[in-house]
Amino acid sequence: MQDFALDSRIAADTLPVGDLDLCSVLLMNDARFPWLMLVPRRAGASEIVDLSEAEAGQLMREMRIATQVMLAVARPDKVNVAALGNVVAQLHIHVVGRFRSDPAWPAPVWGVGERRPYPPHAAQSLIDRFAQAFAEA
Repeated sequence: MQDFALDSRIAADTLPVGDLDLCSVLLMNDARFPWLMLVPRRAGASEIVDLSEAEAGQLMREMRIATQVMLAVARPDKVNVAALGNVVAQLHIHVVGRFRSDPAWPAPVWGVGERRPYPPHAAQSLIDRFAQAFAEA
């Protein structure tokens, strides 16, 4: 973990929520979608198979927790969970709350419209709600 550094593109697009045992939890700074990102703090990991078996199991547990938190906080119609990495190779998992009324439904959120950053007060309020839900999970 000493050599781990968050990819600068992920850092530029997200706001920190907190840390789980394996992953940093980030909020995508796009007010159109409730969107968390889990980033395992393992240097050089770009695929799930780059994690040890125990770490991969921990990642799955943290993905389940993040999905439960998303359901509790945002109350979406559906939660999409994905590890893509086509643009940013660093292993990261998207946990996106989706609503039938969102601007991308039913298509994926990537490449739809322009990102709308949260106003600072709204971002902090949402981060606090997510952080509290993670603490209770």
